[in-house]
Amino acid sequence: MAPTLELPNGETVTPEDVFLFNGYPYRYVPSDDDRFAFHLSPLYWGGGEMDVPFPDRDHLAEQWGPESRGTLTEAEWADWLTEARTDDRFDEEELAAVEREVLGGSGMLSGLRRRLGL
Repeated sequence: MAPTLELPNGETVTPEDVFLFNGYPYRYVPSDDDRFAFHLSPLYWGGGEMDVPFPDRDHLAEQWGPESRGTLTEAEWADWLTEARTDDRFDEEELAAVEREVLGGSGMLSGLRRRLGL
């Protein structure tokens, strides 16, 4: 059975689930480090120094801000991506990779459709 984490909003996620934490898509990663119970790994930048370690779920609850929503539907991820494309903190390569993860597909096709207004 896969490890799980209960998010502060009551949802339970596995390491395969993508969820919105403080305005960015993350995955839950159980920790191998005895100092931490788990990490949250940013979907595009994860797997290194950008991972956020948590000693326990209470610390996650303390950092669960108003832009944290948990898992989203495909339509909600599409809306997040549309909004993120207007934010200069994100580049197109990053957003195309996020799109592939949360919506499937190539990301490039969606970019072409956007440019053509389809």
